[in-house]
Amino acid sequence: MGKVYFVGAGPGDPKLITVKGLELIRSAHVIIYAGSLINRELLKDTRAELFDSSRLSLDEMVQIMVRATGEGKTVVRLHSGDPSIYGAIGEQMERLREEGIPYEVVPGVSSVFAGAARIKIELTVPELTQTVILTRAKGRTPVPERESLSSLSSHGATMVIFLSAGLKNEVQEELLTHYSPDTPVAVVQRATWPDERIFFCHLEELSKTLEEAHIEKTALIYVGKAVAGRDLYLGKTSRLYSKEFEHGYRKK
Repeated sequence: MGKVYFVGAGPGDPKLITVKGLELIRSAHVIIYAGSLINRELLKDTRAELFDSSRLSLDEMVQIMVRATGEGKTVVRLHSGDPSIYGAIGEQMERLREEGIPYEVVPGVSSVFAGAARIKIELTVPELTQTVILTRAKGRTPVPERESLSSLSSHGATMVIFLSAGLKNEVQEELLTHYSPDTPVAVVQRATWPDERIFFCHLEELSKTLEEAHIEKTALIYVGKAVAGRDLYLGKTSRLYSKEFEHGYRKK
C-alpha cells in the first residue's frame, strides 16, 4: 500500500518550503494541491498526476487518495503555509484512518511567521507581551463564544487574525472592546508572493485601511504593541543575553 503525506508548502515564496517537502513533491505519484494558494513553481519539476483541491469535495479527495494508495502510490496533499493551521487536515486524516491508509504530516512555514518576517517584528517582546493568539473572526464558520475577538482581546496579547479581512467592520469593533484605538496594526496580504502588500495603521483606522486598499481576502491582521517594534525602540531586552544572566552555557 502507498502512503499519503500532508505537506506544508509555505506561504508563497517557493524557496520557503522544507527540503523534505520538496523531495516529496518531486517523488510523488499523485499531488492534490490547494489551488491558487500554492505557487505553481513548486510543481514544475514533478511528473505526478495533479489535482486542484479547490474543485474537489472531501469525498472526491479521499477517493483519489484511496485509489492511488491502493495502487501502491505516494500521494502528497499539498497545503499552503503549515497544514496544522486552518488547513482542514483533521477531517482528511479521520477519513484516512477509517480507510486504514497510512499518512504523515510534514510541517511548513506558516504565513503568520512569514508575515512577521516581512514586517520585521518580534511577536513576543520581553515584559510587553509573551503570548501570541492566532484566531479568526466569526463568519460562515462559527467560532465558540469564549473565543470571540472581543473575548480574546481582553488579554492584550499579540493577536494575528486569519481569514477575516472581509469582516473588517466587525473585526475592528470587537477588538476595540479591550485594545485602545491607537493600538498598532499591520496588514499583510499574500505574504512573500510577488504581489504582496503591507499596510500599517492604528486599530481605529483598520476598517478604513482595508476598505481603501480593497482587501477582502488572503490577508493577515497583526494587532498589538509588538507591532510598534518595527519603527520604535521599545526598550525591552531579554535576560538571555544579559551579561548579568548566568546559565548552563555562560557563567558570570
